[in-house]
Amino acid sequence: MNQAERRLFLIKYLLAESPRYSGTTIPADAEGQKFLLRALMNVREAAPASDEFYRIQDEYLQESIRDRGITDVADIESVGRRFSAGAPDLFGDSLFLWRGDITTLRVDAIVNAANSGMTGCWQPCHSCIDNCIHTFAGVRLRSACDALMKRQGHPEPTGQAKITPAYNLPCKYVLHTVGPIVGYGLTERDCELLESCYRNCLDVAAQNGVESIAFCCISTGVFRFPPERAAQIAVDTVLEWKRRTQNPMKVVFNIFSEKDEAIYARIFEKFNG
Repeated sequence: MNQAERRLFLIKYLLAESPRYSGTTIPADAEGQKFLLRALMNVREAAPASDEFYRIQDEYLQESIRDRGITDVADIESVGRRFSAGAPDLFGDSLFLWRGDITTLRVDAIVNAANSGMTGCWQPCHSCIDNCIHTFAGVRLRSACDALMKRQGHPEPTGQAKITPAYNLPCKYVLHTVGPIVGYGLTERDCELLESCYRNCLDVAAQNGVESIAFCCISTGVFRFPPERAAQIAVDTVLEWKRRTQNPMKVVFNIFSEKDEAIYARIFEKFNG
């Protein structure tokens, strides 16, 4: 099967699963089909699929990610080398700043900014990181998260962390954490909870033998945490954790926009003294 044939198989399988979508017309063009396939995956309940579906889905997603380009953490310049001649002594060449798509990053673990339901974003083709991670990991990620939540028996508290396999992503694991939702003004409790997200992700990662981890910008999207304060909390919490634990884990601060990259760059440049 080529990619077009795999895509059509997956679309037809998902449409056949759901009688309410039986009248859906499959677009003739590749982009329309990609949009429909992603939408169907986003709204699919956590449920088993056939072995054939899993095999073809995995082939399709893995080739899609390869086509988009995979970046290995070994190929990213460390913060110490990038911003300061003196910083390697402070950072141990274990901190990295990288702008790109976290679903194409080959590290041991990436961090997903989840919601309290923990089963991914259900809005078709939404641009949030939760949606992207679940889309390119494949439908088994939702099933794994659903199993965790059923065992837990209640929504995920803010500031905690859970780990799952990454399935079709280039990383090994996904760490899921629920960041604070900022209301009419940022509070000290919001800041404490965001610190907890970073600290608990690092703790869970270390407990599972993770040697490299990539953090997204937790809570700075629809959860409305001010980006500058969030970035400072992220860097401070990671540095404090590394000093306290002496863990050599490589930590990537993943950003997606030039604005966020500039925010982190200013923070690290302060270490020039």
